[in-house]
Amino acid sequence: MLNSFSLGYTNYYILQSGASTKKDFVCKEIVYSLLQVAKVSLLPYYISAAYLVADWYLFFGAGESMAQMAAAGETYPTIVTLIIAVVLFVWRLYAFSGAGLIVKLPLLKTCLVLITAVYLIRGVAGGIVPFFTSASEIHQNAMAFWLVSSIVCFIYGIYYLLGTRLLCR
Repeated sequence: MLNSFSLGYTNYYILQSGASTKKDFVCKEIVYSLLQVAKVSLLPYYISAAYLVADWYLFFGAGESMAQMAAAGETYPTIVTLIIAVVLFVWRLYAFSGAGLIVKLPLLKTCLVLITAVYLIRGVAGGIVPFFTSASEIHQNAMAFWLVSSIVCFIYGIYYLLGTRLLCR
């Protein structure tokens, strides 16, 4: 039996043979949770920041020093940004793999648990640490950056947690 559902503008199809109603629901929940994260990944923004002007680094909260290096034509900001983009791409692949849309990747459950932990820790710590530190590295970014990025990371972490929890049942 071929079940389909839509997330935004994309339709996803799940091939199921004789699955019970509960299993259909759980499968859709796993796919939905992990795809929500993969679908709205910040990957395109990191790639565009790596090749665009220094103002993008400021806009995305990379800090004044990264923006100055980018404006000076140094390669360091581009390399760091592309490494982040590759990591996010791999995490997106693990979300798709956990959702069953691509081949099962090695250490799938372990990686999904670790990715979940990173997002949740970043979400919580990024919302708390700026209030309790005087480190200039932290305060070079605006408080709005820390709060917004922490909320985004926490939401990603929740979706990964929901999908991973259902996958590990």
